[in-house]
Amino acid sequence: KYKKCDGFSELEGDGPGGADPPSRWKPIAGRSLAAWAALLMSCSEASTFRVQQPSQKVESLYPHPGWVELDPEVLWSHFVGVIKEAVQAAGLHMRQIAGLGISTQRATFITWHKRTGKPFHNFISWQDLRSAELVNSWNKSLLLKVIHVIFTVLHFLTGNDRYLAPSFLTFSTQQTSMKLSWVFKNIHEVKAAKKNNCCFGTVDTWLLYRLTKGSVYATDYSNASATGVFEPFTKCWNPTLCNLLSIPMSIYPSVKDTSFNFGSADSEIFGAPIPIMAVVADQQSAMFGECCFHPGDVKLTMGTGGFWNVNTGGHLFASRSGLYPLIGWKIGEEVVYLTEGCMSDIGTAIKWAQDINLFTNVDETAKMARSIVDSQGVCFVPGFQVSVNDPYLCASFMGLKPSTTRNHLVRAILESIAFRNKQLYDIIVKKVRIPLQTIRADGGVSNNSFVMQMTSDLINKKIEKPANADMSSLGAAFLAGLASGFWTDKEQLKKLRRIEAVFEPQKDSEEYRPAMDTWLQATKRSLHW
Repeated sequence: KYKKCDGFSELEGDGPGGADPPSRWKPIAGRSLAAWAALLMSCSEASTFRVQQPSQKVESLYPHPGWVELDPEVLWSHFVGVIKEAVQAAGLHMRQIAGLGISTQRATFITWHKRTGKPFHNFISWQDLRSAELVNSWNKSLLLKVIHVIFTVLHFLTGNDRYLAPSFLTFSTQQTSMKLSWVFKNIHEVKAAKKNNCCFGTVDTWLLYRLTKGSVYATDYSNASATGVFEPFTKCWNPTLCNLLSIPMSIYPSVKDTSFNFGSADSEIFGAPIPIMAVVADQQSAMFGECCFHPGDVKLTMGTGGFWNVNTGGHLFASRSGLYPLIGWKIGEEVVYLTEGCMSDIGTAIKWAQDINLFTNVDETAKMARSIVDSQGVCFVPGFQVSVNDPYLCASFMGLKPSTTRNHLVRAILESIAFRNKQLYDIIVKKVRIPLQTIRADGGVSNNSFVMQMTSDLINKKIEKPANADMSSLGAAFLAGLASGFWTDKEQLKKLRRIEAVFEPQKDSEEYRPAMDTWLQATKRSLHW
């Protein structure tokens, strides 16, 4: 059952006798670190989960137009602080923590000096656009066209899907590879240190490095596969791509299983050594937290960005239609693959609307949207959209009139999320050759009933929403618990799932057709700004 409890969101399981008192807890801590917030989930032996909300947020930095960064020291202090806050609030001691699972935002990276541990620059966010010109140059290059031809021929001759993805390789600003290439071209300290003294890491790698005082330099398969530099077919860093982009292979960390004993946090940090039992990328972690363990299971995360993930089992699936393959998790001999489609500027668009006072509290937005019949022809185009890889897409409102109110603007923003969900879902249905099963939603925007209902209507499918929207923390806790023996198999995890709401189609999707056609027209006019 779900209830609010002293600042926590608490999910109570079916363990004998209910929740044990704090003195008898042996918690597994699942840690989710995103651009804006850090959360900690602790799990008791009675299958009770508590989510500790942070007292502060990790704010993004915008030093130049299109640049998005995070201060590594601020991120580190928040990381340590929220763990201490959560353990104290739960009435626990650090020595009682059985294990730590870390879930982090993917593709956000940093480089640092191997000997001193000093960063060469701030974290560069996955949303950062500094590599736009480099991306544009590569995508128009003759060399890339030659690569397409070579791998198209290889795929035709062999039928091996390993050659399919390179046959239509297109770079984007969201990929770590292009931003890393930009770093080596533009930051002198990195160029000077690259031969022997440069370390590269996504957020998870850097946290592991700091937690262990430099003794562990590693990542896991889920985080590595999300960089665009790691080859999911061969399960190793891609030397061909690195040679093309002049990135030395020596900078990459070793890659470990997702559910794995990475070592312990240094006792000086928390007052006791805490075993680090899992490291996982946020979207894959949410997939695991939603218990999407079977081929065809679908997860929709709507947070800072939007992500549709489909479990493809042991089959690595590549598509020419904006979907890309990932490693979901690796646990021993088990390797689970996912297909993913993403969209930017979901939570960020809503936060921007709040910052300019379109509304006071995000909980108001669903009611505002329903207070009017439609958006009165007003369309909101976010900074990116699913079907077009265009870093120059212009975020905009179109169709404004003298009668336009804040309610129309808010509804237009929420409708744009549902429309993009519809676009991605249609691509998945068309291209993924696996029958789709249950659709489970999570992320902060999944709390918006207007977006959830409209998405259900548009795709004509029911969508389950869990009692706890932060599935990334739960997934990290599950993975850490499996590694430490807290749970013995995934069947036990399925029994812990709690559903808060199920959204079923209430309107024919065709009723939305005129509004979606208008939105698509507005999107086309915002391209190549």
